[in-house]
Amino acid sequence: MQFQQAKRMERFPTSIFGELKKAAATRIANGLPVYNLSLGSPDLPPADAVRKTLSDKSAGAAYYGYTLTGTERFYEAVAGYYKNRMGVTLDPAKEIVQTMGSQEGLVHLPLAFCDEGDIVITTNPAYVAYDAGIHLACAEPYYLSLDETNRFLPDIASIPEDIAERAKLMILNLPGNPVPALPDAAFFEQVVAFAKKYNVIVLHDAAYAEFYFDNSGPKSFLATPGAMDVGIEINSLSKTFSLAGARIAYIAGNAELVGIMKSLKSHLDYGIFEPIQEAAITALSMADELTDELRKVFSERHQVLRQGLEDLGWKVAPSNGGMFIWAAYPFPMKDMEFVFHVLRHTGVVMVPGSVFGTEGEGFARIALVQDTERLKEALEALKNLQPMEVG
Repeated sequence: MQFQQAKRMERFPTSIFGELKKAAATRIANGLPVYNLSLGSPDLPPADAVRKTLSDKSAGAAYYGYTLTGTERFYEAVAGYYKNRMGVTLDPAKEIVQTMGSQEGLVHLPLAFCDEGDIVITTNPAYVAYDAGIHLACAEPYYLSLDETNRFLPDIASIPEDIAERAKLMILNLPGNPVPALPDAAFFEQVVAFAKKYNVIVLHDAAYAEFYFDNSGPKSFLATPGAMDVGIEINSLSKTFSLAGARIAYIAGNAELVGIMKSLKSHLDYGIFEPIQEAAITALSMADELTDELRKVFSERHQVLRQGLEDLGWKVAPSNGGMFIWAAYPFPMKDMEFVFHVLRHTGVVMVPGSVFGTEGEGFARIALVQDTERLKEALEALKNLQPMEVG
């Protein structure tokens, strides 16, 4: 019997992370060190209180039925978090919808708002889930460059009039993955003005909102005047609270847009395990304490790795936040070839920039997911990667 995949599957290439893992395993099998700075999965464990909540609730026999949606307690906790941390007031019943991690929400969201041929404005480079969702909805992406000419922020003013008129949705991610650029208030105000003028829905992916190192406070698009009229924000507990494997996130913002997503979600799943929701509530209630420690750890890692790479001649994208380093390496090689060469010769695992878009060629994304001592060891290993080796 012959099987043939749908033509749309051509738009969903196999993830590179499996190949990186395989190459790393070869080094480990040979007794050689590996410094895995590829996958953006936090190495810090969830707080003791969060783990205890999950453990205690999981032992309860009454918690194993369908939840269908987010619980009332979860939505109230998200609203409390936004009020406390972002200064944003949300209606828990109407302006928040739970998703099974931000990946699930991001990939499915264009299905709710885009018809075939609609334009979605996104960035190049960008987190890979954005393109996946756009292709799933049979929409068309329009890419805004992220490069040093505009401080690695998307240039909203550069969008052609005909594209703006056809656009249905704009996806932003600041500070982002893979490029950790930080926006200011004026940038988000420009986005709101654009969205109102052209009737474009704005989705801001705020997964790294708490990863700021300059005491400026978390970056929420919804705190911008007029943002609730035009947009929504997706946020996850994966990064900030080290609950990546628990798969819990939410979309917040405009009540009409949230209502449409609730309708779509009612056809996709039967809700998240209630003990996970309870653990998330505990984490959100401890946000002040937990995020202070998070920033202390990641700020130090960021400083060590940034300075170390610059000392080795890498050109690091300027940033004062985020979970990643985005850097141009000083060797004349294609990025895909380069990262596997680095892995084989040094054990340092990073992601080639072109995975995130054509304009990522020549860059590598490096995740801050090892402690400072391991980062220093990785930098020492990279010192031995001489230009003549890779020429």
